[in-house]
Amino acid sequence: MKKSKVVVKRGGSSRSSSTSTIRYVECQKNHAANIGGYAVDGCREFMASGEEGTIAALTCAACGCHRNFHRREVDEVVSESSNS
Repeated sequence: MKKSKVVVKRGGSSRSSSTSTIRYVECQKNHAANIGGYAVDGCREFMASGEEGTIAALTCAACGCHRNFHRREVDEVVSESSNS
């Protein structure tokens, strides 16, 4: 699984930055929705089928579902820089 890192700088005069790590974990696709039930496949973590930037990168190699069916976790770290 590849982790995405995003650096967000807020405000021109502020000297803080925020780094977010986005992970896609367990699959939440309901495979029994068409018969009125509820059943998930048990996939615990998204693993891209292809290289980053391709259509295959949006499909899970373990369960075959689109990445949007996997629960998204965002870990955000804010750091302050004190350069004078």
